[in-house]
Amino acid sequence: MNTLLWSCQVILALAFAYSGICKTFYSREKLMAEGQTGVAALSDVAIRLTGIAELLGVIGIILPWWLGILPILTPMTALCFGVIMVLAARVHYQRKEVKNVRNNIILLFICLFVVYGRMA
Repeated sequence: MNTLLWSCQVILALAFAYSGICKTFYSREKLMAEGQTGVAALSDVAIRLTGIAELLGVIGIILPWWLGILPILTPMTALCFGVIMVLAARVHYQRKEVKNVRNNIILLFICLFVVYGRMA
């Protein structure tokens, strides 16, 4: 079970690292071209802050549990990632982007599994 949870944490870290790097450094136009269409209605500042928050989350999903320092931060980070996925799925649903909604739901279930597994 621990190996499966670590695998899920790494998947979340990779997904949110990619998203966070893109949102932190790419222009809105490049983000839209890359498929991150949920940023269309956000200000540039909101996009950058979201990217930075996702990058901080990457640290929070791995390091606390790995180092044993405040390990509660790992499931809390997974829960926060899950909230982001619910909000993102709503935006993509409104834009009729079925593939993105599917990806958001898959990531949401991974987040919930990590929350449950690390809180148990």
